[in-house]
Amino acid sequence: MSNLQIEQISCLSDNYGYLIHDPESGETACIDTPETAPILDRLAQKGWVLSHIWNTHHHYDHAGNNLEIKQATGCQIIGPAGEADKIPGIDRAVDDGDMVQLGAHKAHVLNVGGHTLGHIAYHLPATAHAFVGDSLFALGCGRVFEGTMAQMWASLQKLAALPRQTQVFCAHEYTAANAAFAATIDPDNPHLQQRIAEITALRAQNQPTVPTEIGRELDTNPFLRPDDANIRQHLNMIDASDAEVFAEIRARKDSF
Repeated sequence: MSNLQIEQISCLSDNYGYLIHDPESGETACIDTPETAPILDRLAQKGWVLSHIWNTHHHYDHAGNNLEIKQATGCQIIGPAGEADKIPGIDRAVDDGDMVQLGAHKAHVLNVGGHTLGHIAYHLPATAHAFVGDSLFALGCGRVFEGTMAQMWASLQKLAALPRQTQVFCAHEYTAANAAFAATIDPDNPHLQQRIAEITALRAQNQPTVPTEIGRELDTNPFLRPDDANIRQHLNMIDASDAEVFAEIRARKDSF
């Protein structure tokens, strides 16, 4: 099985789109459609033909350019079953436990609802890649717009259970702002302090801070660390459940 080639494309003000190409089959998938021109331009530069769009959720900066790109390429659109009525041009609806393929490469669909009710992620275990949309960010997680805090915490636990070396391709460059907040929740974490220095250096050179890795997030992302004793002490929530601590962290981020 050939290795996948991944292109990360800056779109809009802070979005990332991704192209995944399988050289063996010639198939190419686009993860979400934040902006038409940069995606079509990159396809042309690489000489790739788009076969699929894999949508993670229905928000406009993720599915709003589906129809334009489908019209230009003739691709098939795959998206979340729980939001199928909101995904323009959808051809196949998938949900937790389903599988999608790019050539011989298999991607497992995870329901990670919370940011939106039917949000999904695509995990390719053989290549240790996960495309997570707005569910998990580097040092952050998606705002809970449609789901519940309990639903979001359950979704993050699914992602946290992936192998530590899994590369996480999230959809926004939010890391510097997330880092500033994380430092207020987990101020005594040396791994976080080291990471903040790395992020500051990258952003000073206008370099991306994503993809990240599950292991790095487990060590530094406060939204994945509600069981940490230092965080609980800092929040004065020693005896609370993990879900309650997560909800408090998310509420504080909403007003940060």
